[in-house]
Amino acid sequence: MTISSDTTTDAAPVAPARRSGGVVVAVLALCGTVVSLQQTMVLPLVPDLPDLIGTTAGNASWMVTATLVAGAVATPVISRMADMYGKRRMILVTLGIVALGALVGGFATSLPFLILARALQGIGMALVPVGIATMRDELEPDQVPLAVALMSATLAIGAGVGLPLGGYLAQVVDWHTVLWLPGVLALVMVGLVIATVSESSVRTPGAFDVRGATLLSLALVLVLLSVSKGSDWGWTDARTLGCLAAGAALLAVFVPLELRIPNPLVDIRTAAQPVVMSANTISLLMGFAMFVNMLVSTQLLQTPTDTGYGLGLDALHAGLWMAPSAVAFGLLAPVSGWVTRRFGPEPAIAAGGLIMAVSYLARIPFSDTIALVVVGTITVTIGTALAYSALPTLIMRSVPVTETAAANGLNTLLRSVGTSSASAVTAAVLAATITASGFPTYGGLATTFVLAAVASAVSVGLIIPFARQRFAEGETQPTERLTADHVVRGRVVDAQGDGIAGAVVTVMGGRGSHVDWSHTDSAGDFSVATAGPMRHLFVATAPGWSPASAYVDLTDNRTIAPFVMSERATVIGRVTDHDQRPVPDASVVITRRSGGSVSWVRTDTEGQYSLPLPKEGVYDLTAVDRTSGATTSRILMSGGRSVSADLQLDQPGSLPSPVDADPVSGVPD
Repeated sequence: MTISSDTTTDAAPVAPARRSGGVVVAVLALCGTVVSLQQTMVLPLVPDLPDLIGTTAGNASWMVTATLVAGAVATPVISRMADMYGKRRMILVTLGIVALGALVGGFATSLPFLILARALQGIGMALVPVGIATMRDELEPDQVPLAVALMSATLAIGAGVGLPLGGYLAQVVDWHTVLWLPGVLALVMVGLVIATVSESSVRTPGAFDVRGATLLSLALVLVLLSVSKGSDWGWTDARTLGCLAAGAALLAVFVPLELRIPNPLVDIRTAAQPVVMSANTISLLMGFAMFVNMLVSTQLLQTPTDTGYGLGLDALHAGLWMAPSAVAFGLLAPVSGWVTRRFGPEPAIAAGGLIMAVSYLARIPFSDTIALVVVGTITVTIGTALAYSALPTLIMRSVPVTETAAANGLNTLLRSVGTSSASAVTAAVLAATITASGFPTYGGLATTFVLAAVASAVSVGLIIPFARQRFAEGETQPTERLTADHVVRGRVVDAQGDGIAGAVVTVMGGRGSHVDWSHTDSAGDFSVATAGPMRHLFVATAPGWSPASAYVDLTDNRTIAPFVMSERATVIGRVTDHDQRPVPDASVVITRRSGGSVSWVRTDTEGQYSLPLPKEGVYDLTAVDRTSGATTSRILMSGGRSVSADLQLDQPGSLPSPVDADPVSGVPD
């Protein structure tokens, strides 16, 4: 790879003037609140729809299901499009779709049009991860944790305020107001976004993955239909099981497709990183635990007092008593942001999950008054606020800058799956404990609290290893400030010019601090954000290859010369018999300790062999002379560098004696 001249200085360029960070945060947070608001505003209206438009209660429930499914499908698609075509642009598109849904719903008098309106409005949920990604691009690094905490809080703030607001509007004005009011607010947000939010120039190049988007969308629709309608259809009904099986089959096709194509909708290699996978699993579990808080608390408040545990409130007053938890979520955003900035996202998530688990267990004996229910709801909210505000920060620290929106979109999607699962599981548990009065027992409600506590505790267990690692390694250097419009592309190839998939390219700025990183796709291509038109250090690594690096002048470059990996990391050696004579045509194989062959080769006439070095880990290295039946096996420790390992066959029919590993070569003496 060509190394640039020394004429360019290492000083970072002056970033262009930006609008006030506080204004950007406020506008994006308001956008998040608006799209979250309309998620729950319609809930008080659903029980009255059978009389209002002449339909059944089961059909009316599609008003909720359509919003859920549309939001889940739109989130990964719009998030990926935001990374590729511009985050501000997709925020405006999303707000426009919400307004269109409000227009349809405002004049709808039949169920199909109402379902269409709610589906269009559900697409608005994709705005939240795109807004979080925009904050990473537009704000100074020290502003991001607080901004992300506030943006995450909008999910709960909007949902908490929407419930009593929708109940009030449904009682005092025409019921269509519940549908068109979010559209009016969305149009106001369009104007504010145009006036205050700059378009991010951090873009992921390439073509949009239409096949992946289609497969994932169909899979999500089928899986979420089975989860959300299972209680109505029956969990063993052919429709429920058929949707679940078909959705799982499409996901099984989707994953290998994403590994093979350039510019995938979901970068499976990034998503498979342990920290990202844990963060996404935590998002699903905490989505479950968070929604149990809302569902069961509302149930406690609205159940008649003659059940022995209910508090006998109507829907409007129950919604009003739930509002303090939404307010608490908003007030805790600065605290959550400070905790994340001061201690890191891992301790914040662990603390939040622990608070949630303890709170749920404490609520089982202490939920017999309105005050205790409200206090319990707020306590769970404190833990939820800590965890949810830190999850996007953890995601953004663990993925390339050019994949921020897509990664947060996947995380938000799994949160939605968690809330859907909470609704389905809660309905199933409560239905199993229905008494002659038509209401579930308190034991059924307590069971859902236990399930939520378990989900929270598992989340703590998942994040603890990463929290320990963070404290062990200490604070890392901050990411350099990105300037506008500076994403570079490159390729990692072998000596023949063929792309190497799955390589990792890390870019460091003029002061040596980490700026960004990226995986290469199936064609060996990558794109990384940089700290501006200055010199950067690039380091490329790939399993089985020696690393390559270059110090590149990016003053006039948006595409850099390919990294050529010409030196293959190998396991080489010589196979001899018990008399130290070379053994030609012997088979040498590397196997995983968990089972399965990695690679194999035959020795030449001098007993020499060469195998590609497997990725880091511990393996078994075995040689066999098929003529005499003599074998030998040794431990192979792969650490990313070539290994020399001579193998001496044992006498045929004898058992190998124990050997000690050589700490230098990684194989036994």
